[in-house]
Amino acid sequence: MTIGMRLKDWARAIRKDVIALYIAARDPRVPWHVKAAAMAIAAYALSPIDLIPDFIPVLGYLDEIILLPVAIALVIRMIPSPLMAEFREEAQRRSERPVSRAAAAVIVLLWIMAAGFLLWAFWPRSAA
Repeated sequence: MTIGMRLKDWARAIRKDVIALYIAARDPRVPWHVKAAAMAIAAYALSPIDLIPDFIPVLGYLDEIILLPVAIALVIRMIPSPLMAEFREEAQRRSERPVSRAAAAVIVLLWIMAAGFLLWAFWPRSAA
């Protein structure tokens, strides 16, 4: 198996785990603090906007290559193994379905609203 094939398999496993975390965040059997962490990680991983922009040399891919997989692994360790296996099976079933463009639009809209709020909150105002 070549390095390229192993990287593709690893990326597919990460993607499936992100979907499994999204499912875990909505499951009533998962504790609330794990749900919050799982939802935050899944939302960040599925979001088109990065914490560190990709155009910054070396650091731009730091979150995708190091930070995100570590965060995913930590949250997965907080979920009981039988539940995580169930969530991974459901993620596999869902990954075979078509992609939801409406969900992508909602995520982009939420990021735009968050950016607008931050601009409004921190924009310098004249002291007139």
